[in-house]
Amino acid sequence: MIRYVKIGALAAMLSVALGAFGAHALKDELSSDMMDVYQTGVQYHMFHAIGLLLVALLIERLPRPKLALWSARLLLAGLVLFSGSLYALALSGVEALGAITPLGGVAFIAGWICLALSARSQK
Repeated sequence: MIRYVKIGALAAMLSVALGAFGAHALKDELSSDMMDVYQTGVQYHMFHAIGLLLVALLIERLPRPKLALWSARLLLAGLVLFSGSLYALALSGVEALGAITPLGGVAFIAGWICLALSARSQK
C-alpha cells in the first residue's frame, strides 16, 4: 500500500535526522546512559521503518492482506511508542516515560506476528 511506503520512507528519514541530531547536538548534553537510551530509540526506529517499508511492499502480495495491513499499523504504533518514549525519556529525564516503552515493544512483536500470519495460505 502506497501510504505505508510513504510513511516508512519518512520514518527512515526521520531516524537518520534524529540519529545525526543525537550524535552532534546531544553528545555533550546527555549522560552516557541517556545517550545509550536515545541511540536505542534511533536503532529500533530505523529497523522498524525498514520493516514498515517491507510490509508495505508485501501487503497486496500476501494471502492475507488484512493481517499484513495490521502488521504495518502495529509496526508504526510500536515505532511511535517505543522509540518516541525513549527519545522523550533521554531528552527529559522523566523516568516514568520508560513505562510506555514496553507497550511499543509489544506492538512491534504483534506486528511481526501479524506479518508471519499474513503469509499463511487460507484454507
